[in-house]
Amino acid sequence: MAWLVARNRPGFLARLIGGTWFLLCVAGQVCGDQSQGAVFLREFTLIRRESLHEDFLSDFLNSHKTEDPSSRTARSEEDREGLWDAWGPWSECSRTCGGGASYSLRRCLSSKSCEGRNIRYRTCSNVDCPPEAGDFRAQQCSAHNDVKYHGQFYEWLPVSNDPDNPCSLKCQAKGTSLVVELAPKVLDGTRCYTESLDMCISGLCQIVGCDHQLGSTVKEDNCGVCNGDGSTCRLVRGQYKSQLSATKLDDTVVAIPYGSRHIRLVLKGPDHLYLETKTLQGTKGENSLSSTGTFLVDNSTVDFQKLPDKEILRMAGPLTADFIIKIHDSGPADSTVQFIFYQPIIHRWRETDFFPCSATCGGGYQLTSAECYDLRSSRVVADQYCHYYPENVKPKPKLQECNLDPCPASDGYKQIMPYDLYHPLPRWEATPWTACSSSCGGGIQSRAVSCVEEDIQGHVTSVEEWKCMYTPKMPIVQPCNIFDCPKWLAQEWSPCTVTCGQGLRYRVVLCIDHRGMHTGGCSTKTKPHIKEECIMPTPCYKPREKLPVEAKLPWFKQAQELEEGAAVSEEPSFIPEAWSACTVTCGVGTQVRTVRCQVLLSFSQSVADLPVDECEGPKPASQRACYAGPCNGEIPELNPDNGDGLLGGLQDLDELSDWEYEGFTKCSESCGGGVQEAVVSCLNKQTRELADESLCVTSRRPPQLLKACNLDPCPARWEVGKWSPCSLTCGVGLQTRDVVCSHLLSREMNEVVILADELCHHPKPSTVQACNRFNCPPAWYPAQWQQCSRTCGGGVQKRDVLCKQRMADGSFLELPETFCSASKPTSQQVCKKDDCPSEWHLSGWSECSVSCGEGTQTRSATCQRVLKTGVSTVVNSTLCPPLPFSSSIRACMLATCARPGRPSTKHSPHIAAARNIYIQTRRQRKLHFVVGGFAYLLPKTTVVLRCPTRRFRKPLITWEKDGQHSISSAHVTVAPFGYLKIHRLKPSDAGIYTCSAGPAREQFVIKLIGGNRKLVARPLGLWSEEEEESLQVRKANPKETLQTHKHQNGIFSNGSKAEKRGLTADPGNRYDDIVSRLLEQGGWPGELLASWEVQDSTERNASSEEDPSAEQALQHLPFTMVAEQKRLDDILSNLSQQPEELRDLYSKHLVAQLAQDIFRSHLENQGMLHKPSEQRFSPVAIPSHKHVSSFSSSLRSSSGEAGAGPRRPHRKPTILRKISAAQQLSASEVVTHLGQTVALASGTLSVLLHCEAAGNPRPTIHWTRNGEAVQLSDRILLQPDDSLQILAPVEADVGFYACNATNALGYDSVSIAVTLAGKPLVKTSRVTVLNTEKPTVTMDIGGTIRTIQGVNVTINCQVAGVPEAEVTWFRNKSKLSSSHHLHEGSLLLTNVSFSDQGLYSCRAANLHGEQTESTQLLILDPPQVPTQLEDIRALLLATGPNLPSVLMSPLGTQLVLDPGNSVLLGCPIKGHPTPNITWFQNGQPIATAPGLTYHIWGAGQILRVANLSGGPQGEFSCLAQNEAGTLMQKAYLVIQDYWWSVDRLSTCSASCGNRGVHQPRLRCLLNNTEVDPEHCAGKPRPAVQLVACNRRDCPSRWMVTSWSPCTRSCGGGVQTRRVTCQKLKASGISTPVPNDMCTQLAKRPVDTQACNQQLCVEWAFSSWGQCNGPCIGPRLAVQHRQVFCQTRDGITLPSEQCSALPRPVSTQNCWSEVCSVHWRVSLWTLCTATCGNYGFQSRRVECVHARTNKAVPEHLCSWGPRPANWQRCNITPCENTECRDTTRYCEKVRQLKLCQLGQFRSRCCGTCGQA
Repeated sequence: MAWLVARNRPGFLARLIGGTWFLLCVAGQVCGDQSQGAVFLREFTLIRRESLHEDFLSDFLNSHKTEDPSSRTARSEEDREGLWDAWGPWSECSRTCGGGASYSLRRCLSSKSCEGRNIRYRTCSNVDCPPEAGDFRAQQCSAHNDVKYHGQFYEWLPVSNDPDNPCSLKCQAKGTSLVVELAPKVLDGTRCYTESLDMCISGLCQIVGCDHQLGSTVKEDNCGVCNGDGSTCRLVRGQYKSQLSATKLDDTVVAIPYGSRHIRLVLKGPDHLYLETKTLQGTKGENSLSSTGTFLVDNSTVDFQKLPDKEILRMAGPLTADFIIKIHDSGPADSTVQFIFYQPIIHRWRETDFFPCSATCGGGYQLTSAECYDLRSSRVVADQYCHYYPENVKPKPKLQECNLDPCPASDGYKQIMPYDLYHPLPRWEATPWTACSSSCGGGIQSRAVSCVEEDIQGHVTSVEEWKCMYTPKMPIVQPCNIFDCPKWLAQEWSPCTVTCGQGLRYRVVLCIDHRGMHTGGCSTKTKPHIKEECIMPTPCYKPREKLPVEAKLPWFKQAQELEEGAAVSEEPSFIPEAWSACTVTCGVGTQVRTVRCQVLLSFSQSVADLPVDECEGPKPASQRACYAGPCNGEIPELNPDNGDGLLGGLQDLDELSDWEYEGFTKCSESCGGGVQEAVVSCLNKQTRELADESLCVTSRRPPQLLKACNLDPCPARWEVGKWSPCSLTCGVGLQTRDVVCSHLLSREMNEVVILADELCHHPKPSTVQACNRFNCPPAWYPAQWQQCSRTCGGGVQKRDVLCKQRMADGSFLELPETFCSASKPTSQQVCKKDDCPSEWHLSGWSECSVSCGEGTQTRSATCQRVLKTGVSTVVNSTLCPPLPFSSSIRACMLATCARPGRPSTKHSPHIAAARNIYIQTRRQRKLHFVVGGFAYLLPKTTVVLRCPTRRFRKPLITWEKDGQHSISSAHVTVAPFGYLKIHRLKPSDAGIYTCSAGPAREQFVIKLIGGNRKLVARPLGLWSEEEEESLQVRKANPKETLQTHKHQNGIFSNGSKAEKRGLTADPGNRYDDIVSRLLEQGGWPGELLASWEVQDSTERNASSEEDPSAEQALQHLPFTMVAEQKRLDDILSNLSQQPEELRDLYSKHLVAQLAQDIFRSHLENQGMLHKPSEQRFSPVAIPSHKHVSSFSSSLRSSSGEAGAGPRRPHRKPTILRKISAAQQLSASEVVTHLGQTVALASGTLSVLLHCEAAGNPRPTIHWTRNGEAVQLSDRILLQPDDSLQILAPVEADVGFYACNATNALGYDSVSIAVTLAGKPLVKTSRVTVLNTEKPTVTMDIGGTIRTIQGVNVTINCQVAGVPEAEVTWFRNKSKLSSSHHLHEGSLLLTNVSFSDQGLYSCRAANLHGEQTESTQLLILDPPQVPTQLEDIRALLLATGPNLPSVLMSPLGTQLVLDPGNSVLLGCPIKGHPTPNITWFQNGQPIATAPGLTYHIWGAGQILRVANLSGGPQGEFSCLAQNEAGTLMQKAYLVIQDYWWSVDRLSTCSASCGNRGVHQPRLRCLLNNTEVDPEHCAGKPRPAVQLVACNRRDCPSRWMVTSWSPCTRSCGGGVQTRRVTCQKLKASGISTPVPNDMCTQLAKRPVDTQACNQQLCVEWAFSSWGQCNGPCIGPRLAVQHRQVFCQTRDGITLPSEQCSALPRPVSTQNCWSEVCSVHWRVSLWTLCTATCGNYGFQSRRVECVHARTNKAVPEHLCSWGPRPANWQRCNITPCENTECRDTTRYCEKVRQLKLCQLGQFRSRCCGTCGQA
């Protein structure tokens, strides 16, 4: 129709594209009837995009210059192309991924015009975008988010798949229904539709194939292979009928394997579908499919529709898991499920390598084989898996020669070896059989057989036949087609076509072959007729027809189809039409025919066409070769070997095309070993051109041939493992992965070598990354539980529980509790829910038992236990520990009772005190004092302090020190006889000691004198032994570091009134200033000073021999100076009355006089004293009536230092070692000296350990056992000669006993071992030694040594035993060699390192047993900077990818930052144990830094400082420390700041008048460099002063007003303005002047101009046309009108002229009675079968008018989907137990005598059986 229209309308061209006619107007011609107002509009959107070819699109869419048709001569192609310049380069791709477009341009070199296009396109960047890139169209919409639309900002979302204009940028405002076209064209490369590869270029949608080429129509096959042939998958379709019951509610419909595509399932009925999945890794899942929608199940998209009466499931695939579709019973009725999908063929044949050669020399053969390979599991499986798929053709084995070198001493012939199946010899090869000489009834066919051999290149050549004689030769002739030829079989006649008169009758005539099947091949000459006339006996009473009535359509059509050679049955089958005539009149040509899949619709006796996949079995060929005889009268030569001429002609026909190899494909791998496959093509032997593969014999196709390629190893590359799970689910966590440098040697052997990282040249991928960087939801964060309120008996512990939110930067934000929705964790709990141990509870003391004198006080004690419930209960007293007697009873003392017969006079207790001052000048072992005075003593002196009382019992005396009650200890002894003993004074012993006897109290003050003869200040804490020793041996030096007494409140300063009376604030410090002056030698006589110097030197050289002068000087020195307190009180009183200016002078004089008196009194009283060894005196001086106190140097001393004879030299202690007699084990008493071993026996009653020591002063002896002091008891006694006696020794007494001798010059120690019956004994030490500095470490075995590397470690293992024990050393339970041993069992480890770390054990063994002790050696590594910094750099990158960072260093690293920046500081550190890191800012702990926001990550290695300003900067440092040492690293942060700077003045703002000013220019600077002024926003601007300039009269000039409005809005108008000549004065006043003054300077401006010259245009439109467009809905059609642009005068203009005006619509919907239509369906017919796979039913579907209910053309109903008109039914298996009919047409089958045909006999078993 369209062609006829075009033919009658000049200028139009009709073109049929894809079944649709397009009417085009040829350029340069007048189209249509212009007088009728018809205008041709080039609206490209009216053309179906998918139906246009690229050449047609290019000609149709590209505009070019029009030419006069007369100029279009027959110009050659070369001439046309010669007018164009060369194509230019391709432009940059419009996209970087996801498929973009690139274009190229060329110029037209002709001055007139060029044919063709000046632009061309191609696709580019055809790689998938990363998921985070987002949609390209969405990116273009979001670019408008910051542009206001109608005064408001929107967030725009893309609107895709617009059917009208898919290449416009339409976006929808988020949250609204507003849809706006933001741009007429999207960017090139944008997809036209979401599910298509077609892309928009220059606003037009262009076709893109799956090969990503423009204009390509290549598509993926059903298997997902681009341009594939569908051979890698197979179609699976079927139907399931539910068979559920009350006991079986679920059933499996179908299992769809991994990789399947195009899945569609439809469930009809009340039941419900659901899914089960299983991934290749074994992970199982389930989806209930409860609602309509699109879901993602195991990374596969599932589209599910839930309708009232059915459910539809679609999956495009490929599936990423195995899907099991199941059905769940939901109703009483049965359901059916129809499914269809494409299942991949996962088992394929794979060719193996060649087997070993059959001969070692002289030339052999080797063969390949084929193995079945599972693509899913990547492994080889049994062959039957590949045999399961008919599509799989097993490759033929390949044979090649090998080992062709000649064998030594060979006769020139190869030895024929016995070969097995895998090593064939040269073989017989046969050509295909020729065509049979007869198609039936028996014929012959032949073939050629030759012996062939294949060389190493795969070429097959013929060889002598004797090489193949080891096997019989194949036959060359065989019989064929020995079956009977087909015969015609006529069925019975049909009834006559009329009931009266003459008519026709028909019958079916079939060509039946030897199998009884309907086929072709019968001769048409012998075919019986199918139609004949028939005369009914009843005459007709109407005019007789000229011709007999033809049969009705069903019978005629059936007979005609059966005559064609294949019958259409009720089962879908392929029906071929007749062959066409041969394409040539001579020679070889082709014949074609149409093959359709058809089915006979029995209810209407019509034939319906079905889709091809509905028919089963192979489709008959639609093309075949034909031979039309020889050309040019040639007579073909007859070969007697090849049969007759027909046989030869067919053979030539077969061999016209043949298979050949044509090179190899590209290597599958670039390195590491790949394969190339030989390309096999079907070629025409004469023209050597490609031919259709059907023209080549399939059985002769050569086998698949593979060869290896690119066998070189792959270069080193990074192999990246999978990321570990994120350490946190939100906030910011870390992920790690393994990254190794690997080297692939062979892909076939999967041989990979791990290399060092340096060998991979590309940057190493990151091993750590941040993850889950988003804010966590608010949650409860409980703190640590506090300490329990009780240790037992049920207490309570609390904790803080805060609502916090972990932010994306790792910090925590504290929120109100309402933000946390979950229940709050408990903040209090019960703890220590155990019963407490039983303990005594004491009551208060009772009153004294007497009213006077001495009595007792008592108190009660109960044994109680606090239960776990908190309740206290009384328990049995046996459960409490023994209670001391003194804790329940004590003495009390009241006033003395009156004696009988005497008046009652009360006398209170009295203490006889001595008011003296004692100053010790020389070392003495022990001094005795009486309370009441002051003593200034030297350290390490033993002091005995007596408290003599009257009228008070001495056991009741109590002692206090500095107000604290004193009790006995190892250092201080409180004796029950009224005295206090302090052993070896130390600084902590200084203080005020108080003796209390009832109400009476007396004090005694002890002060210590240091080595520099200055008073020692009261210590803040306990001093060590070394510090105490330094007090006595330190040289007198004014620079000593000991604290000395400071004269702040003494007699030499201006103090309070009390001080001026001679009293100090602290009574204990009252005489310190005078004593200090005495000790400073200010008032001593010269000889005494000299003697003191001698004493100092003697102490320093105690072991040297002294000269006689020093001995003599020491004799005159007093041991202890004694003065009365009254004398010192008088001096203090005297000084307080002196004027201040004379006080210092008087003090020096009085102190010097005091010193002279003390020394002279000492010399006078020296003769009255007895020797200390003869009589012992108290150091209390004898009172004298003189003003100066007397002295006493007769002191209690057990060492007898003041002997009568000459004094012995000072010596260090030495313990005398003596050899004892051999111990008798039977002896009851053992006496031994040091250095021996004692073996305790059962009869040993006593052990006496002797210890004699020599030294001056006499050494002090004390005993230790195993390093601890010996606890003396009634069984372990210390004898007067310092020997140690052990009575009734037991096993607990075994050990090493050491005698330690000590004096002022040093000490000595010797040990003795006490063993049990001679068993080995090892001396142990349970201490831990920590060494970080010393070069050597020595300790006894038994403890732990923690030391740094590089030191020498000695472990002593002192053993004892009888007989002597043998020592063996072990390390980590492995015996050490003797090279490590030293003498006496010690172990020396030199220059220790981490390899020496371990457990060292010493085993001592003898006849009586063995003992093992161990020491753990731990090597410490001090903190240091690691050499490899990649890990901490990666940690910095992961913590803050976009933040500046810096690594600390010991020397300091500087980083310059902008203000407001955040920075990451990294502290690289290593050490063992792992160092603890502390951060500082400017030397202060970072926690105390003011105004600093920071976070610490990465186990303290990363410090993040946020929002740096000018304040928090400077030095940041990290201190790393462990047991082995510390390391400080620093970094300096310099904050750059912005500021305003005043620059030069700007140019004057005016050249004259009164407004000219200079504006000072402000610049924003950073480090003296100008930057964007925005950086200085908020910075204070400097004050600027405007400077006036050019304040002068201006020359005359023209002044104009603004233009008036235009007189017309379009079509040309006029506007005016006023022009005057004026002069501006310096004062700012403007005055008019004559125009001549301005005319001389400038031309007068115009005062009138034209305006709005554009045409006045408007959109015009015609009236609406009739409502007769296509129906788009019920009663709904479309009507059109023409819209065009014109002037107001009615002149038509191009539409572009009106583009600024809104265009009226040209189409609209309208109501049409014609469209009041709908589809009407009839009831389904009965099913054609009751069972089996071939039953179907149909119904009538027609389009009818709603009002008239009459049928109308179907295209009027095309707006709605057409209902199906046929469907399958009764698809259930037929039971074979009985022979019955399964179709209702069996009677007709019997009448037509079709029962002998198998397909009818099986369907009509019952009827045919009766026949």
